[in-house]
Amino acid sequence: MAKPIVAIVGRPNVGKSTFFNRLIGESLAIVEDIPGTTRDRLYGSTDWGGVNFTVVDTAGLEPEAGADPSASTKDALTDEQRQQMLDEITRRTREQAATAIEEADVILFMVDAKAGLTSTDQELADILRRSKKPVIVVANKADNQERQQNAVEFYQLALGDPIAISAFHGINTGDLLDLVVEYLPKEESEEEEEGTRIAIVGRPNVGKSRLLNAITGQERVVVSDIPGTTRDAIDTVLEWNDQKVTLIDTAGIRRRGRIEQGIEKYSVIRTVRAINRADVVLLLIDANEGLTAQDQHIAGYILEANKSMVLVINKWDLVEKDSDTMKEYAADLQQQLNFISYVPMVFISAKFGQRVIKVLPIAMTVAAERRKRISTGQLNKLLKDAVAEHQPPSKPGHWLKFYYATQADISPPTFVFFVNDAEAIHFSYRRYLENRIRQVFGFEGTPLKMVFRNREQEDK
Repeated sequence: MAKPIVAIVGRPNVGKSTFFNRLIGESLAIVEDIPGTTRDRLYGSTDWGGVNFTVVDTAGLEPEAGADPSASTKDALTDEQRQQMLDEITRRTREQAATAIEEADVILFMVDAKAGLTSTDQELADILRRSKKPVIVVANKADNQERQQNAVEFYQLALGDPIAISAFHGINTGDLLDLVVEYLPKEESEEEEEGTRIAIVGRPNVGKSRLLNAITGQERVVVSDIPGTTRDAIDTVLEWNDQKVTLIDTAGIRRRGRIEQGIEKYSVIRTVRAINRADVVLLLIDANEGLTAQDQHIAGYILEANKSMVLVINKWDLVEKDSDTMKEYAADLQQQLNFISYVPMVFISAKFGQRVIKVLPIAMTVAAERRKRISTGQLNKLLKDAVAEHQPPSKPGHWLKFYYATQADISPPTFVFFVNDAEAIHFSYRRYLENRIRQVFGFEGTPLKMVFRNREQEDK
């Protein structure tokens, strides 16, 4: 079952990104005092009370273009340019929020306890009531007793009891998350889908649908040069070497507009769901444009979701090249994506069918690597040799000891190491052991979960 999704929506500058950052424990969202800073959704995984879910930080919702641009740009724009900017911000904001409302399992409607109830809040409440999704009104910036008491005015939204919090100070956020978990759909026992699920993701117009058609050999999906043609995740089932394969084509990440001022964007929620459903993810990159920050963000999310990956560099026919171009291009990608150096690459032209025949075999090889299991004997021999060649960093009088290791699971491969002090494992040594496992056993394209436990805890 795919992880449930919680979307944070509301008008600009009510503190959505601050709350998002608190939930996921790191500053992925850009936090500024300028309304509308977060133009597009950001995604992160978190858990509360043992329940895992994906959190989505949306752009500010505004039914009408009523806000002025920031003061820093206001004087430099003509009235027509200013209005065009406002219209574009409003259109894209509502479009992004509409997807969040449609696809989320629970919606957190954030309002500003400091500013009080606004007409925009009331208009947004009307939209949210029509969604027929669980909606929790979150009165943010209630960082003193007076604002907490004043939050009762948000009862007028007719969306249930508002919860007064301070995302900045963490006040009442635990109570809010308790309620969120209550509303999340309960995980049902379901049979594991047979075969291998492969998701095709990437920015708009990189050739996702064209690649799907080239793999299947027929026009299963409408192909267009207009970015964003594919609006939904579409499953295509086929047989490959007597194995069932499900290809998931997804809507792309929208291109960064001129009004974005460098703020990067992420994929739509359907793409996140597709990644969560997949065993292997094909991340398409436009060879002519090169690797973008958006591509790196998507790769990071795939890694965070513990999914296997293949980098597919499309439109290779458009690149001027010589005998060394592919090698140099691959080396540059490896340097930029050094956190996933184990991921294979394939250079193709989906339009002309060049090397497309290699994509599915590589993806299926990676899927097989994902399901590989190493015996405890083999793993412990590797561990013994690795420790002998490079002792783990330790403090005098408190030497770090490895007792044994075992592979606890597959998809993704999960290795558990029993030691005398799990907290003493340095990140660099964790990476060293992972690299040794890859050198000996492969696991191409697949992330490895490395778990370290105290043996005394296991004995208890």
